[in-house]
Amino acid sequence: VQLQASGGGLVQAGGSLRLSCAASASSCSMGWFRQSPGQERDFVAGINLSGVNRYYADSVKGRFTVSRNNAKNTVYLQMTSLKPEDTAIYYCACDPTGSWYRIYVDEYDYWGQGTLVTVSS
Repeated sequence: VQLQASGGGLVQAGGSLRLSCAASASSCSMGWFRQSPGQERDFVAGINLSGVNRYYADSVKGRFTVSRNNAKNTVYLQMTSLKPEDTAIYYCACDPTGSWYRIYVDEYDYWGQGTLVTVSS
């Protein structure tokens, strides 16, 4: 499975961005993670195969929304009310088992290349 993340950029605090992740397969539960320099890769949001079940890290709950369009094999992360602490490289990931509630890095088998989000204060 190949994943291509896009949509990152520079935005002011309080602004919004939408990340996209195009997948070469449609059978994945998908997750978004982020990693800042010197930090571990942290879970941000996840969505199951059907798109009905979504779950978020506490730090982004109420500000970020994960969604998917299975006809396009694409997953989105809509980010609003962005804060400087949201600055990171954002990665999308695929769990080909389609399992529910995957929040750990080692639960995902395939990763996109990452897209940089920078939030200025």
